Amino acid sequence: MLEELRRLTESIAEMEVRRTRIISRLRREHAASWDEIGRACGMTRQGATRRWSRTLHAGSFGSAVGAYHRGRPPYPRSAVEWAVPRTARRVLDLGAGTGKLTELLVEAGLDVVAVEPSAEMRDQLAAVAPRAAIFEGTAEHIPLPGADVDAIVVAQAWHWVDPAQAVPEAARVLRPGGTLSLLWNVRDHTEEWVALLDGILHQHTRQEIDTNPVIGTPFAAPERTEIRWRHTLTRQALLDMVASRSYVIVLSEPERRDLLAAVEDLLGTHPALRGRDEITMPYVTRCTRAHLPH
Repeated sequence: MLEELRRLTESIAEMEVRRTRIISRLRREHAASWDEIGRACGMTRQGATRRWSRTLHAGSFGSAVGAYHRGRPPYPRSAVEWAVPRTARRVLDLGAGTGKLTELLVEAGLDVVAVEPSAEMRDQLAAVAPRAAIFEGTAEHIPLPGADVDAIVVAQAWHWVDPAQAVPEAARVLRPGGTLSLLWNVRDHTEEWVALLDGILHQHTRQEIDTNPVIGTPFAAPERTEIRWRHTLTRQALLDMVASRSYVIVLSEPERRDLLAAVEDLLGTHPALRGRDEITMPYVTRCTRAHLPH
C-alpha cells in the first residue's frame, strides 16, 4: 500500500504541474479570466488567484528578459559590502535573474555561484557574468551540496519563494557561521513624481512586498539596514523598467498599452521630467542579513 501511495502522490504532482502550465498559457494568451479558471478548477475566483497568480507572476520575467536587464537598477556597492562578510570567499547569488548583482559579486573577487530558474535569464546572466558558475534551480531546491558556500545573497527575489522550504535549504548549503542576506531596491516615494509613477503602475494591481521578512530558525535574529542612493537612467530605460514589472507583463495588451502611455505622459508633462533624456531615480535598498551559528 505504501508503494501505491507513493505512485499516487507522484501522479498528483505531475497532474498539478500540467494544470499550472495550462493555466499559465490561458493567462499568457488572455484566453480565460480568473473567474473562468476558478470554475474549471472547482473553486472561486479568489481561490484561483491566491493559488496561482503569484506563481505566474514569478515565471513571467522570461518573456521580458531584455527589458528587465535594461531597465532594472543595479545595487549600491555599500549594500554588497554589508551583505557579504569580508571573510566570505564562495558566495551564492540565489535567484540571480539577469546578473545585476552577480556582476558586482564577481568584480569583488569572489568565487560566485549563480542559481536561477528561468532559462532566458540564465542566458543573459552568462553573457554579463561569464566567470560565475551558473545553475538551474530555485530557493526551495538549490543544486549544491551541503555546507558549500560562505554566504547567500538573494536580491529582489525572496518574496517569490516559500520560506518554509527555502530557509532550511539555505541553511543546508551554508557553512557553519554562514550568512543569508536579502536585498530589495525600492523606489523612494517621498519624491512626488515617483509617487505619481507608482500610482500609474498600481492601477491594476498593487504588489505588496515584505522587505523586512522573518527568517527564523536555525538562523540568528536578523540585522537590517537601509541605503539611500540615486540611479541615473534614460527615458527608454525607465520605460523598460516599467514594462519588465511582473504585474505589467501579465496585463492584457490594451491595458499594457494604456499603462505605458500614461507613463510616457508623466515623463512628458511633469516639471521634474519634461524635456529630459536622463532621469535620476531615487532608491532605498532595504537589506536583511542573518547568520547561522558556528
